[in-house]
Amino acid sequence: MTTAPAPARVRIAATCRALTESPAFSLAVLTAILLNAALLGAETYSGFAEEHAVGLHWAEHGCLAFFTLEMLLRLAAHADRPGEFWRDGWNVFDLIVVACAYVPFVRENATVLRLLRMVRVLRTARFLPQLRILFIAVSRSLPGTVSFLFVGAVVLYVYAMVGWVCFGSHDPAHFGSLGRALLTLFLLMTLEGLQDAIYNGLAISRLSLLYYGSYVLLASFVLVNVLIGVVLNSLDEARELDTAALDAGGAGTGAVPAKRPGEGHPEELAARIADMRQALDTLERSLSAQPSAARDQDRMTTIA
Repeated sequence: MTTAPAPARVRIAATCRALTESPAFSLAVLTAILLNAALLGAETYSGFAEEHAVGLHWAEHGCLAFFTLEMLLRLAAHADRPGEFWRDGWNVFDLIVVACAYVPFVRENATVLRLLRMVRVLRTARFLPQLRILFIAVSRSLPGTVSFLFVGAVVLYVYAMVGWVCFGSHDPAHFGSLGRALLTLFLLMTLEGLQDAIYNGLAISRLSLLYYGSYVLLASFVLVNVLIGVVLNSLDEARELDTAALDAGGAGTGAVPAKRPGEGHPEELAARIADMRQALDTLERSLSAQPSAARDQDRMTTIA
């Protein structure tokens, strides 16, 4: 029984997928990212950068060439299923970061290019599970954080107006206008300068204790704890999502998925499919031949 060979695209994708999902490849990419970060930091020292300008230049081009090769391998690894490459947010992010280095405006602008090289450091989250979970948690906490910022802005505005009315004429340096009052209360949210603010308020009225006490209780304790709760809840959700992604096969996480029997060997899978198709064709021919054989037997019986 002959087996049809696997298509070239499937073979290339299987080879590249085995390479990109290997721990050695992930370690090499992570090392290149850290090296890129070290080079970026070394360029901040003017004396060192001028002395080793040629070496730093070629080292940066070497990192860019390695990242380009990495993206080509990742694209080739999805040659048999290109849609999955674009459904993975990390793949899209990596491709944009690497491809922007070849855009004429970005390539010629030193400041933008440095910022782009700095963004490459964020790619370490792809290879560090805990850092990846933190990034997911931050992204999922954004809706709750926006609500927190809205409530915090309302609290700041109300207390700033009250402070301007009560202390504006006596303490113009801190409450002379709405802007100064907002800045003062924003700094007090971190409890920085609270002691001096209370002493200044007591010189005006003892009721200032009620003002500052209620503000610190509401802004520094209640609201901050609400924000911490939002972040912790998002962190738990991010852990569950990451665990579910790993259980589903680790797609897009950089981890090697748990392989099912026959999975990860496209040649063997294609051979099995070809065998099944040939078996089905044989069965179909045998079924179509049976009615004609039965009719010939009935005819011979009738003639006899």
